[in-house]
Amino acid sequence: MKYDFTSIMDRHGKDSIAVDKIPMEGARVDEGFSIIPMWVADMNFATAPTIQDAIIERTKHPAFGYYDTRKEYFDAIIDWQKSRHGVEGLAKDDIGYENGVLGCLASALQAFTAPGEAVLLHSPTYIGFTHVMEDNGRRMVLSPLKPDEQGVYRMDYEDMDRKIKENHIHFCIFCSPHNPTGRVWEREELEKAMEVYRANDCVVVSDEIWSDLILAGHTHIPTQRVSEDARKRTIAIYAPSKTFNLAGLIGSYHIIYDTYLRDRVVKQSRLSHYNDMNVLSMYALMGAYSPEGQKWLDELCQVLTQNVDYGYHYITEHFQGVSLSKPQGTYMLYLDCGQWCREHGMSVDELLKEGIRVGVIWQDGRPFQKPDTIRMNLAVPFSMLREAFDRLDRYVFNR
Repeated sequence: MKYDFTSIMDRHGKDSIAVDKIPMEGARVDEGFSIIPMWVADMNFATAPTIQDAIIERTKHPAFGYYDTRKEYFDAIIDWQKSRHGVEGLAKDDIGYENGVLGCLASALQAFTAPGEAVLLHSPTYIGFTHVMEDNGRRMVLSPLKPDEQGVYRMDYEDMDRKIKENHIHFCIFCSPHNPTGRVWEREELEKAMEVYRANDCVVVSDEIWSDLILAGHTHIPTQRVSEDARKRTIAIYAPSKTFNLAGLIGSYHIIYDTYLRDRVVKQSRLSHYNDMNVLSMYALMGAYSPEGQKWLDELCQVLTQNVDYGYHYITEHFQGVSLSKPQGTYMLYLDCGQWCREHGMSVDELLKEGIRVGVIWQDGRPFQKPDTIRMNLAVPFSMLREAFDRLDRYVFNR
């Protein structure tokens, strides 16, 4: 490979919560074990070189005053969406900056719903959605995803339709690819979901921040592409932050084709007087959404495919009583540890602490609205991945 996905970066003291924070009170790493960060959703790989090049080149000019968004910024997004996802007809006016995916979601909630109103989401549910809903006083109604005979998570369209009607819902949150399960929805699935939303006249926010991180054999289809109606009723949100590990720079964007939806989201987001891009974030996106950025991403997806294959097969072959669905996108695993905990007389809290004790810093999956679960980040060099599963095997699951 041209790019380096094998070196282990020392991120300690470099403003990284992934290695400088343990996300569980009372948990600690025993002496003699190095930390393997496998919780918060950022990657332990160096980002694409063109991103640093673009930022460094801009910082050579010593003025950082007020500025207008460059045409090249919009062109980069339009070219990226066309080449990566087959999006045609995207124009500058359809694109708007957002401080974050969740910030855009909050603006859309405030624009189209009232406090106390119900909103439909699928469960398991991204924890960020939960926080936005609670902070804005909206009521979550969950439609569970159900594993089929092959363990693939599927939507229950009848359940979605019934709950939308029973709760008088007109605003729905969709996640594509889905976090935390890693489902990459097929066109037929998207069409059926959007038909449910159309029949109930729902505004749809589609979080597509993971859309570039697709594993081998799967293809992301933007929600807005499945029909003309989906194009008009969907607020789609993207960012280079997951793809290129840029969360610390801040910078997402929405794609909204319908002027009625767009005007209201933009108006709401402006009320804080804070939804403005950092000039270096603009250059970071342009460096990311470049021809070399595309090549870097192609190699990254190969690495993630290898890591997910390894992690999935290791768990299914060695950790009896732990079940999971094999992700089709993202770099996260979502483990159901209920059977294992019952058979071993251990709680999920105790299991989490046992992993952390040997340096595997993983994440409590229960806040994602599913009991007895743990979420794991596999975006680490393969040598670290093997070491992590070896420790879990010897010291935790099969000790």
